[in-house]
Amino acid sequence: MITFLICLAALVASYFTYGKYLEKKCDINPANPVPSKTMYDGVDYIPMPHWKVFLIQLLNIAGLGPIFGALLGAAYGPVAFLWITLGGIFMGAMHDFIAGVISLKNNGLSLPEIIGKYLGGGTKAFMRVFSVLLMVLVGAVFMSQPAVLIASNVSMPSLEVVAFGDTTWELFIVLAVILVYYILATLLPIDKIIGRFYPLFGVALLVMALSMLFILLTQSDTYSIPELTSLDNQIANPQEFPIVPMLFTTIACGALSGFHATQSPMMARCMTNEKQSRSIFYGAMIAESIVALIWAAIGMAFWGGVKDLNATILKYEHNAAGMVDEITSTTLGPVVAAVVLVGVVGCAITSGDTAFRCARLIVSDMFGISQKSLKKRVLVSLPLFVAALFIIFALPFQTIWNYFAWCNQTLAVLTLWCITVYLFRNKKPVAIGMLPALIMTYVCSSYIFISPEMCDMENRTLAYILGGVLTLVIAVVVHFKARKG
Repeated sequence: MITFLICLAALVASYFTYGKYLEKKCDINPANPVPSKTMYDGVDYIPMPHWKVFLIQLLNIAGLGPIFGALLGAAYGPVAFLWITLGGIFMGAMHDFIAGVISLKNNGLSLPEIIGKYLGGGTKAFMRVFSVLLMVLVGAVFMSQPAVLIASNVSMPSLEVVAFGDTTWELFIVLAVILVYYILATLLPIDKIIGRFYPLFGVALLVMALSMLFILLTQSDTYSIPELTSLDNQIANPQEFPIVPMLFTTIACGALSGFHATQSPMMARCMTNEKQSRSIFYGAMIAESIVALIWAAIGMAFWGGVKDLNATILKYEHNAAGMVDEITSTTLGPVVAAVVLVGVVGCAITSGDTAFRCARLIVSDMFGISQKSLKKRVLVSLPLFVAALFIIFALPFQTIWNYFAWCNQTLAVLTLWCITVYLFRNKKPVAIGMLPALIMTYVCSSYIFISPEMCDMENRTLAYILGGVLTLVIAVVVHFKARKG
């Protein structure tokens, strides 16, 4: 419990300390004009209340990530607390804040255009394709999962079912309903659906986490949280799943996620004052880290320790939704658990629709297509939905998820290097971005050589050396780009 409480306190304190420090370094000025006023179009550039933008941002970046990822990442043991806390403060929240501020100060530009500005045209071209692919993967993941959960009457099937090999009519119908919702949320002005329903689901996400926190604090004799006494890897198969790089990709939302930087421009287009940046960008990420910390703790405590948690993960075949159902049913009762499950489905759906909306904005920015016309929004969006449906029916869920996890953190790496160059060119402390960039570049580079889905090298020493070499090469390339600019 002590480790957990220290980490919780550190996350809260960081908003008032490191968050405020970053705010000063980014020259936040409430007198500066904001895109919602200078670029107003009634569709994507619309001023909205501060509290509403915060809750939408929280749900945009969170969804089910800090719940499912934290539960599965807790299998590594209390070292997960360390990653969530330090990663959330110095990587994730910094990443979200500065990336969001850059977009805010550049008329709400999409992430690929921002990265192109600081890392060059070649990187921008790559990022345009890469980020759209990631958004489609996110959309496919969070279209299929709610469909399966609803169609199976909350029977919590194995995630492997989502290969859709044995598709039922019920599944088709639910998938069609979700698809129609996604189309509407992607095409309609942001204040019509997202602006109205997201704050409710954002509150639901926080209520779920606070309910678990209440259980942990009031029933500590029953649910004992392990302490951090070493950095040992406690996962069932540590040789196959080493902490570096696997923990860093398992727990993304809650510590660091590249997906967040694609979402921030949407809210940068709705903010009414630069001064809101710390709460909306840094604060929302810290709130997500707190949610992840709580779910990681309940995961370790509920089943009586990390060893039994690992056994439970195997029993549920890595289906975190089933684990959430068991936790909530036991601790909160069946009625409240049913409400929580509705919130889980809602959080999943709201991760997908903003992914498609973000993909539409990236493509429209890429080709300079005005989004005032509904016809043009439809033409941009249609291929994205077709691609997502193809992925859902063509690939097993676990394959989709594994590639999404790596792509997500690779996107974070590119954003971190972009932030580093931004700091360098504006004569700000470069270490703020460079140290996280180097760490995560090494994580993603070593993942290429270690992951079973990629090279799967048996010689781990060589894999780590190659990861280091690739990290050095990337750092040198970025250095010359920064100097050249």
